[in-house]
Amino acid sequence: MRFEVLILGNSSATPIYERHPTSQVINYNEQLFLIDCGEGTQMQLSRYGIKSNRINHIFISHLHGDHYLGLVGLLSSMHLVGRKSALHIYGPAPLEEILNLHFKYSETVIRYDIIFHTNNPEKEEVIYESRMLSVTSFPLIHRIPCTGFRFSEGKRNAILRADLVEDLGIPAPYYSALKRGMDYVDPSGKVYPAAELTFPAPASRSYAFCSDTVRHPIYLNSIQNVDLLYHESTFLHEMVDRAKETFHTTSLEAAEIAKEVQAKKLLLGHYSARYKTLTPLLEEAQAIFPSTELSMEGKWFLV
Repeated sequence: MRFEVLILGNSSATPIYERHPTSQVINYNEQLFLIDCGEGTQMQLSRYGIKSNRINHIFISHLHGDHYLGLVGLLSSMHLVGRKSALHIYGPAPLEEILNLHFKYSETVIRYDIIFHTNNPEKEEVIYESRMLSVTSFPLIHRIPCTGFRFSEGKRNAILRADLVEDLGIPAPYYSALKRGMDYVDPSGKVYPAAELTFPAPASRSYAFCSDTVRHPIYLNSIQNVDLLYHESTFLHEMVDRAKETFHTTSLEAAEIAKEVQAKKLLLGHYSARYKTLTPLLEEAQAIFPSTELSMEGKWFLV
């Protein structure tokens, strides 16, 4: 099953040096989810070949403009191209009022249903759940209410030993049951244990998105042992005082957090416009947490 992240935008408040404000697409087994929707997101979706009408769930971390100002345009474009299916939006409570006011005064009647879900910035909670994927929101510490999101995969199926089941003549309709751990019983009553006909299931995967936040222990349990951690890294650590003043994180702090929560890989992002070259942020983080990469626009990252 595919589980990957496409970076649409990795800049902080000011779009600069071909870097756009925050937005990401999650592809889980061909289900597309959007996290944050900074200015220009719909253009980035088009640029990288993502059809917006395939997105049914949008998660907005907070109401600073670089994280949501592209949303009205995206929703309007979905309307104009004839979207009919419902769209779920998860975000701060005032966002629903903002959207309603815009559509009211532009006299726009959206032809599809928008189902709004309010994020709780005070505690961790599951906000989306399907058979194989759940999304949990958790509080971050920023100047205004802000949440992060963790995408967690359910238990995966075992891997069928195809050559063995074929040699034993087990009918193909029973393969799915074997992968789910159900034994096969042939017409004579002989039992073929699923554990002997499959390889162990791969480990479940997880992705955590830590939007704007000052370093704080409040969210560490929520991202513990995550496979891929995106964490804002607005400044180099030489500007740690500025980071604290603006409720942001340095690349060094992001690396220390990744190490503390035992993440497998760290993605840096939300870069300050002061940095034309991002290599210093990467090097600073890799000195603490070697398995660090820069989130780069247009690049897919496997979870």
